[in-house]
Amino acid sequence: MIQRRQLFGIAALPWLGMAASAALAQSRKLVISGAGGTVAEVSKSAYYEPFTAATGIAIEHVPTEQQRMAQLEAMVRAGRTTWDAMEISASDYPLGVQKGLFEKIDYTKVDPKNLLPAVARMPYGVGAAAYSEVLVVRRDKLPAGKSIKSWADFWDVKTFPGPRALSARPQSNLEYALLADGVPAGGLYAALATRQGQDRAFRKLDQIKSSVTRFWKSGAESVQLLSSGEVAFGSCFNGRVNAMEAAGVPVEIVWNGGALHLSYIGIPKGARNVAEALEFVRFRTGDPVPMRKYIAKLPYPGFAAGLADGLPETVARALPTHPANLAVQFSADEGFWAKHLDELQERWNEWMLK
Repeated sequence: MIQRRQLFGIAALPWLGMAASAALAQSRKLVISGAGGTVAEVSKSAYYEPFTAATGIAIEHVPTEQQRMAQLEAMVRAGRTTWDAMEISASDYPLGVQKGLFEKIDYTKVDPKNLLPAVARMPYGVGAAAYSEVLVVRRDKLPAGKSIKSWADFWDVKTFPGPRALSARPQSNLEYALLADGVPAGGLYAALATRQGQDRAFRKLDQIKSSVTRFWKSGAESVQLLSSGEVAFGSCFNGRVNAMEAAGVPVEIVWNGGALHLSYIGIPKGARNVAEALEFVRFRTGDPVPMRKYIAKLPYPGFAAGLADGLPETVARALPTHPANLAVQFSADEGFWAKHLDELQERWNEWMLK
């Protein structure tokens, strides 16, 4: 489990200034690949606009949530990389490293005082956020006097009837199935590493499949399904739930059994503006001021030193790294998925077609 002090940071970090003045940077521009929707909107106000104001470097955001790595690999192989920086999910990171799709990070430029925790200082990506895929419940769809508290409850379609949604991929879903079947969080990946454990997970998924009316392919789609009431219960990323709550949708997070992930920001192989990209990566990952502005709207905390200083309790409680939330989640093992994805993806695809 990742420690809380690693996720929040432990010392204040005054911003040390940018390498180039805004006056000299008027014609420079970065193209950044990342998620769309609410994430892109909040990134613009919290990170992009302040960075441009400080440096004069304009930012163009390219929404690429689906097939991002396939697009990146095609560009790199063709020698025509058009992105300068990109969001990298924890599951994509090891695969991208194996395929040589990222530039190595120069930490003398990004973190010269070595303030970031070790978990955030990966060779080809800098820790940008912690986030969770969680069970989300519409309160107005619950039977009177009852509440869903676990994935076992999600699987209990008799007590909690209603249409459900899960992601259209094996990652997390196999873990949820085992949790629902009684496997403790600490034993999930030991079980999934065996044929017996995999069989057990798919048997459990068989039990719920007829009640899963939609398998979502993007975070935005999961929001649409829950916001519209098309589904009563489903998995979703925690930050998107806050946006739904702000819009008046009667949803709540069940942190128990959530899958805690890390995401990174990196530089694609062959990027044209590496120096400018490193400036942005430093700003995005090392300055707690814009990061606090970001998590006030989307609770995906980064690793900037001093981030937790002065956060309101209501904001801290909504973070996946709050001690109460951290204690009931499992840490997604991306190394396991990098090793086993091909075989489990093939079996998942077959299961989806059944």
